[in-house]
Amino acid sequence: MTNKGHNYMESNSLKVYIRTYGCQMNEYDSEIMAGLLENSGYHLTDNPAEAGVILLNTCYVREKVKHKIYSRLGELKKLKEEKPELILGLCGCLVQKEPEEVLRRAPYLDFILGTSNFYQLPEVLEDISGNHNRESQSGDKYARVVRVEEDRAIPEGMPKLRKRRFSAFVSIMRGCNNFCSYCNVPYVRGREVSRPCKDILREIEELAQKGYKEVTLLGQNVNSYGKESREKVDFADLLGFVDQIEGLRRIRFTTSHPKDLSDKLLEKMAELDKVCEHLHLPVQSGSNKILSRMKRGYTREHYQNLVDKLRQAIPEIALTTDIIVGFPGEEEKDFQDTLELVETVGFDGAFTFCYSPLKGTEAAQLEERIPEETSGQRLRRLIELQQKILLRKNEFLVGKEVEIMVEKISKKSSDELQGRTRTNKMVVFEGRKELIGNIISVKIVASGCWALRGEVSSC
Repeated sequence: MTNKGHNYMESNSLKVYIRTYGCQMNEYDSEIMAGLLENSGYHLTDNPAEAGVILLNTCYVREKVKHKIYSRLGELKKLKEEKPELILGLCGCLVQKEPEEVLRRAPYLDFILGTSNFYQLPEVLEDISGNHNRESQSGDKYARVVRVEEDRAIPEGMPKLRKRRFSAFVSIMRGCNNFCSYCNVPYVRGREVSRPCKDILREIEELAQKGYKEVTLLGQNVNSYGKESREKVDFADLLGFVDQIEGLRRIRFTTSHPKDLSDKLLEKMAELDKVCEHLHLPVQSGSNKILSRMKRGYTREHYQNLVDKLRQAIPEIALTTDIIVGFPGEEEKDFQDTLELVETVGFDGAFTFCYSPLKGTEAAQLEERIPEETSGQRLRRLIELQQKILLRKNEFLVGKEVEIMVEKISKKSSDELQGRTRTNKMVVFEGRKELIGNIISVKIVASGCWALRGEVSSC
């Protein structure tokens, strides 16, 4: 993209502010957009007030997130009224799900891009810049750019502006084939499409050559990688190939669906040195009745059996999960089943939510809605239990030596650093800034719910 069409605007027209909502896949997409824009002469800014272009990369996993995005758009409308030349755009899952609603509620948007069109951002901005220029000369209102296509292939080899210096996200597939009754990912991200193995390995090799020590492999369900592909490479095979990349020290991945966690993958996780001892395995509920209503494709007994296999193969593994409370039809007995499973498994962390109906999903049509007050009470009880379990687990680590990758300066104190263990636990400690990016050993001296405190043992 050239910079023609920008000279009519203020000097800040080439500054872009990007706000990302939602999952790691959205963060990865934002890194691609930032890389494309940087290559086109734009510069990122953390201050929306000084930007010539503002882009929101949206999520639509819960209604609460949707309302937050529309609320933010309302704030940005005022900024656009003050600066008519400001280019304001929306992309991502919310756009893909309800483009007409987005344009009805925010008619002041200059463009919207779906989940398969985000990489077209530079050419869209060039078109809009030219339209803005023509409007300024003729007084005619320019047309908005709307690109919301389904199942469009995402080109390989796009530049990325990584947020982190030593740890990177790498997408291995897009879409989902599971159609859980509460979820709209298959509708906004499409069906499963795996990236070619050679392209994934090339991206990770380039990262390792640049000094990246850790990668997180991303997919809505990484366990089903390769199933729809002509390549005879499944996720366990891919992990084996990634493990061989020179310079790489750690491999993480998310998210894993319990019904697709094979014995082959479990064995590979235990065998490969670079695969971290942490697995995010969403259970969603401990009740078979609710799991069936959610269309999850497994039972609590199957999930518990997986946990037993994982701990037998990898005794030090840390397990985290997602849990929804207040799903339609959830009785107190069903919730007690969830509490019992949480206690039995002993999760190292849990993302917990009250059920929120999403338009267009099967669960939104279910009756037997749970009152918000009841759902809220259950959520508080679940969080209280999980915090007790987490405190107990973290206290067990006091006095032990652990390996951490130092990530950055602590948010709470400029004299402290923070990093993560292989089991994905946050550790805060006093140390020199030069340690950032290194993998070091620390001794845990104190525990808490959200972070551990350590002392440097060796560098």
